[in-house]
Amino acid sequence: MRIYLDHAATTPIRPEVLASYTQALSAVGNPSSVHQFGQDARNTLEAARESLAGTVGANRSEIVFTSGGTESDNLAIKGLFWQRIAEASNRNVIITAATEHHGALDPIYWLADHQGAEVVLLPVDHRGVFDLAWLDNYLATSADRVALISLMWVNNETGVIADIQSITDLASRYGIPVHSDAVAALGHIEIDFAASGLATMAISGHKVGGPVGSGALVVGRSVKITSLVHGGGQERGMRSGTMDSAGAQAFALAAKLASHSLLDESARLASLSGRLIASISKIAQDAVFSRGDAPGLETTLNFTFPGCSADSMIFLLDAAGVSVSAGSACTAGVNRPSHVLLGMGRTEDEATGALRISLGYTTTETDVDRFLDAFPSVHASAKKAGLPSK
Repeated sequence: MRIYLDHAATTPIRPEVLASYTQALSAVGNPSSVHQFGQDARNTLEAARESLAGTVGANRSEIVFTSGGTESDNLAIKGLFWQRIAEASNRNVIITAATEHHGALDPIYWLADHQGAEVVLLPVDHRGVFDLAWLDNYLATSADRVALISLMWVNNETGVIADIQSITDLASRYGIPVHSDAVAALGHIEIDFAASGLATMAISGHKVGGPVGSGALVVGRSVKITSLVHGGGQERGMRSGTMDSAGAQAFALAAKLASHSLLDESARLASLSGRLIASISKIAQDAVFSRGDAPGLETTLNFTFPGCSADSMIFLLDAAGVSVSAGSACTAGVNRPSHVLLGMGRTEDEATGALRISLGYTTTETDVDRFLDAFPSVHASAKKAGLPSK
């Protein structure tokens, strides 16, 4: 039996969600149709919107259903930038960080390449923590040039939790909207959109045990963004196209289940992750826990192993029936070190030896046992093989 320790890439669909999703997929009706079939589909969609809004502390009208985190990031970042630049052409600066997910970084740099945006990177320390004193000083002198700030709530590779409230407090002094990719936060920490001060927030279904292809952008009621997709004007005119009632229902249920079990699961998984951290540090005494003492998720553990190639360790662990990763699944197969760790000041050699172990609702003591049984020989072999030649 194979062991799955890559929940940060995608989490297995929850049994309750699969049952609900399968039933909803068999229903007929376009939510925009006026006949009974259409209205039944609309009711399913709006019930999901209401449920998801309750889970994330938003108003139901603030939920815009999308296909997932990347689409939500693109809609928020491009939409906010275009809206702001239309209101004041000098506001072309986007503040972000080198450790952001590519779902946010790539649209930001696309705007720089094609739409005249200027990218300003917020410094992070060696743990991956944002330098908010720097942000405070920058805004004090240059706020009138800033279109938006985009910073993720929880880093998907290291598990570092950002102080979103402090970021929005700083930005609110100058009327600057803040977008956050909260894909890695949903279901792992308590989220209250209304209290966060965020303008927009991206979330995704498959990271909480929902289906791939489901997600949402939470958009504050007073926030204006320019749409990427034009058509029938669905989803407040922000995301035209036939709405996926079944996907929305499944996503909302998965988010609810993950959030409702948060406290119990956090305690259970903290025990498992604590055991992993202690054991890995004993087996590989030169290993470095990437986020150090920074606040972070107990479900996401990122280590660098000096003199080892992550690809070697992943291959050897996979051969032993244990699935882990080197970082974001969105860049898997790309032969270069993690941009997140490089952004935290690691060298290329250090970042090349990074391994991410991520836990979830299916993770058990047996899974941890299997990993720890396999890891000593895997680490020894990877250490002996060394780093790939450049």
